[in-house]
Amino acid sequence: MITLTQDADGFVRMNRHFPAKTPISIRFTDGSEAEYTGRTLNELYDEALAVYRAENRLDAKGFSRAPAKTVHPTNNVEFVPVQAGMPA
Repeated sequence: MITLTQDADGFVRMNRHFPAKTPISIRFTDGSEAEYTGRTLNELYDEALAVYRAENRLDAKGFSRAPAKTVHPTNNVEFVPVQAGMPA
């Protein structure tokens, strides 16, 4: 089992996909704890990545179509928003 802790801003650190059937426990800032599957958190990661790419004008694969000097050094997300009471 993997245990993640929510930070004060409402995110958990997640910079890659987890195996789909792996149980993952999240400790929320309000003191509660819930268990999810890797598949659920992978979907949240994909949503956060899509938002990041849209806000930074990157295409679906993470490539910038802008001139090279405006490219963000990494085209990934490391923090995924979570909240207590999410559906499992």
